[in-house]
Amino acid sequence: MKDPQYNVTAFVIPSEDAHQSEYVAECDERRGFISGFTGSAGLAVVSLDSAALFTDGRYFLQASQQLDSNWTLMKSGLPDVPTWQKYLVKNLPAGSRIGIDPLVFTATDAVELESELAKVGSSLVPVSNLVDMAWEQQHVNHPRPCRPARPLMTLTTATTGRTHLDKIQQLRKDLALKGVTGCVVSGLDEIAWLFNMRGSDVHCNPVFFAYAIVTKDRVALYLQKEALSEEVRTHLGPTVEIKDYETIFEDLKTKAGELKAKKEKWLLGSRTNLAMAVALGKNNTVEARSPVIDAKAIKNETELFGIRQCHLRDAAAVINYFAWLEDQLLNKKAVLDEADGAQRLQEFRAEQKGYVGLSFDTISSSGPSGAIIHYKPEKPTASQIHADQVYLCDSGGQYRDGTTDITRTLHFTHPTPHQKRCFTRVLQGHIAIDSVVFPEGTTGYLLDILSRQALWSDGLDFRHGTGHGVGAFLNVHEGPHGCGARPAYNEIPLKPGMTLTNEPGYYEDGEFGIRIENVLLVRPIETRHRFGGKQYLGFEHVTFVPIQTRMMDMDLLSKKEVEWINRYHAECLEKVAPFLEEGSLGMRWLQREAQPI
Repeated sequence: MKDPQYNVTAFVIPSEDAHQSEYVAECDERRGFISGFTGSAGLAVVSLDSAALFTDGRYFLQASQQLDSNWTLMKSGLPDVPTWQKYLVKNLPAGSRIGIDPLVFTATDAVELESELAKVGSSLVPVSNLVDMAWEQQHVNHPRPCRPARPLMTLTTATTGRTHLDKIQQLRKDLALKGVTGCVVSGLDEIAWLFNMRGSDVHCNPVFFAYAIVTKDRVALYLQKEALSEEVRTHLGPTVEIKDYETIFEDLKTKAGELKAKKEKWLLGSRTNLAMAVALGKNNTVEARSPVIDAKAIKNETELFGIRQCHLRDAAAVINYFAWLEDQLLNKKAVLDEADGAQRLQEFRAEQKGYVGLSFDTISSSGPSGAIIHYKPEKPTASQIHADQVYLCDSGGQYRDGTTDITRTLHFTHPTPHQKRCFTRVLQGHIAIDSVVFPEGTTGYLLDILSRQALWSDGLDFRHGTGHGVGAFLNVHEGPHGCGARPAYNEIPLKPGMTLTNEPGYYEDGEFGIRIENVLLVRPIETRHRFGGKQYLGFEHVTFVPIQTRMMDMDLLSKKEVEWINRYHAECLEKVAPFLEEGSLGMRWLQREAQPI
């Protein structure tokens, strides 16, 4: 690690959660190569004599299974586990030089880390990526895959509700209010939304590699040459200057001098990488959350309509799958593993109008696999799906008119009383979130407790957030808002037009996992009074797949909770039946599962 060329004593490989910009997939690849951990959230620190991986509660079990004896698993959020910044300060000698790749490290993280390191005389050193060097040395004949160049698809206002020129004009107004003359847009989801385009080779996230610069009188979009087509040029029009993707840093360095001379500043989003901040010059920039993120999070009426519609078709696919799976298992028609199930569900989704691809890799998990919160079944290691085990399925689709994310937990024979009690406590938390009414200005951080109260009454809990935003034919995890214990969630009030998943859960290592997830829309609620003149808000659920009553402990449910379940199931039957074939397995399953209790 201590190479004479760099003279660093440690190297940091960042987490997806720390930087969701243009290099997220590459961060995951590097972390997987160096550590063996394949989860999507984890930060690795490799020093001269140690290696540590930091991850959150979603991945504790998975990381413990994938890391070898060279690694120390740091379970972030648990008592006595330091943050990775404090770990670098306390566990490395004073005066250490910490290497980072400025292309995959955010400027925000760099500033925070520099502040911590300065306390012990240590420093941050931008270097080329040392993991890439190790990769090349060990795999001379198998280099890292090249960055993909996806063909682009253009979207019309029939699904977006707004033209890209309208969005750009709004962005310019937002920048003027912040007292800056321009901005760099580097988040791929932001660029896709802003310019009404998506990557056509969709696997989980329909983004594409690009940068954008927006000023009061200029718009430049930096694209890979392979992504360009006449359709794209026509869509963007003469207002948008198309530039070569590789020239962005050269242009920023040129612009830095102009900004300094004019005493102007540009906005850099908090997800922007350190290399871009350095190229533009620290004194020429203002760091803040990108206005595009905030605008993208609030869906317009066209987007909301599409979200509602795609969820109905998606529900039909999920119902057909559960009915098929139950028939296969109970009638012993086939021996199926978790990967077989995921593949069959994808096939049911592909039959639906407007389907483009998965919104994330399907979590098809039977028995103990369900306790691995972000489990991915793969042959030949996928476990068999057993009718007498709890089956957790978390999945979603990308459609031209929206993005879905749904989790259901089923048992095909006889769940134990303990499993039913745990399931019911999770369900009670789900109902509490779905039913809550709250004043404007309320954050998801404040609502999170509602999803846990019933579990807490039994001394149970779960180590992940209650919910996240969902894009409109875009990333399935969308910010800046969310519902959970992260302090950042207390900075963003929930607003009408936002999406939010509702997904409390419970997991017993080596036994089973339970999660119930719907997608919600934040909407205004008419209340009898409006204390303080405030508008009150609530939720509209748009996911319509029955929640299995076989897994419920009826003695724990209140009258209001039973009424909620019956109303919800009546909605499922009414809304999804038109999308199912009369007399089919799926229709019969829906009719049975939606019966009142």
